[in-house]
Amino acid sequence: MSEQFDVVVIGAGPAGYHAAIRAAQLGMKVACIDAALGKDGKPALGGTCLRVGCVPSKALLDSSRQYYNLQHLFGDHGISVKDAKMDVATMIGRKDKIVKQFTGGIAMLFKANKITPYYGFGQLQPGNIVKVKQHDGSEVELKGTNVVIAAGSDSIELPFAKFDNEYIVDNVGALDFTSVPKRLAVIGAGVIGLELGSVWKRLGAEVTILEALPEFLGAADAEVARTAAKEFKKQGLDIKLGAKVSKAEIKKKEVHVTYADGEGEKTLAVDRLLVAVGRKAASKGLLAEGTGVKLSDRGQIEVDEHCHTGVDGVWAVGDCVRGPMLAHKGFEEGIAVAELIAGLPGHVNLDTVPWVIYTEPEIAWVGKTEQQLKAEGIPYKAGSFPFAAIARAVAMGEPAGFVKVLAHAETDRILGLHLVGVGVSELVHEGVIAMEFNGSADDLARICHAHPTLSEAVHDAAMAVSKRSIHKVN
Repeated sequence: MSEQFDVVVIGAGPAGYHAAIRAAQLGMKVACIDAALGKDGKPALGGTCLRVGCVPSKALLDSSRQYYNLQHLFGDHGISVKDAKMDVATMIGRKDKIVKQFTGGIAMLFKANKITPYYGFGQLQPGNIVKVKQHDGSEVELKGTNVVIAAGSDSIELPFAKFDNEYIVDNVGALDFTSVPKRLAVIGAGVIGLELGSVWKRLGAEVTILEALPEFLGAADAEVARTAAKEFKKQGLDIKLGAKVSKAEIKKKEVHVTYADGEGEKTLAVDRLLVAVGRKAASKGLLAEGTGVKLSDRGQIEVDEHCHTGVDGVWAVGDCVRGPMLAHKGFEEGIAVAELIAGLPGHVNLDTVPWVIYTEPEIAWVGKTEQQLKAEGIPYKAGSFPFAAIARAVAMGEPAGFVKVLAHAETDRILGLHLVGVGVSELVHEGVIAMEFNGSADDLARICHAHPTLSEAVHDAAMAVSKRSIHKVN
């Protein structure tokens, strides 16, 4: 006999737990299934983002940044420190404590909202039944008037570089090194590769990033990517473009990586190899025969613009569906679906989802790049402003980078905001808000920004669109 729920959510990551909590807030009886276990072997809610992704990586980025600044920037402030050391075990312990705090926080929210958690693997059966194989080996069946699939994603494993969780690792392994590797290679110059490569570089590792594509950060604005690449080079990150890896062999406690570039085949010996070539929808074993839910050729669950699968009462959100694999995109989809189930309006605008890379300098953007606008034949005008002319950035010792505003040449509506520099993970939301309200560059230029702040770079870039920036020659 199946227990009946208004909503059964498969997955308690960003998309799933938001869907569960919002549905419960709206008066529905909700169950949420999650298979993940923490480092202590106990259930840990929050998905990849919270346990082994966004949150723990930011903890390590902050720790490593403090250590790097202590050695390289504090002297400019007149602060001298001798024989600074990094205790890696303490740094990892701090990260684990933060993760446990937040996974426990979600468990408390589930309890407060009367959500019933099930710990194990959920599989959708025909008729909106979800079979849960729990960690103790027992099975239960849940019947949902609605089922929300939020199964998330997994790291992509390369056939010639299988994870052994010691020498060849994914992002999970790279968050738990017990010591700083002398030499670290990273396959993939995307978000994960750049962030975790930066962590271990700051702590003293020699880091080589091997990127198969010929251009760096092709999804970002080209000018932003060039500026970021220049700063990373100054920091000692060795980024090799057009480097296609074909083999990774473990020999005598080393990983020998074979790759080919424009000069031919080469071999690189390192102590650890991080494979960060992207993620894939975690849809394996998720659907029983006869559910009617379809998968794309990439293994993603097919949905319409409202995250509905086409099967009555079955929805899917987050990394396992189309769109950017970003936690905050999953947040919004989970909430939107819960509200749609309740008969309320629910919508996610994928055109205004912000992207952030938390390196030094940070990289962030929303909307279209100049490359995209040119390719689509959209007339536009651009205004940019450097952080080197922003008093707050200079006072912080962080003058690298700039802000660029792209607006339609005829309507002045903002089409994109692209940033590289200090604190841009926060500043990008000026563009998100302006675009959601169909704002123009002139709107942004006429809004008073406090002085001295980093946000003035956005203000001046917006003014520069119409060649009226006060603080630079237009």
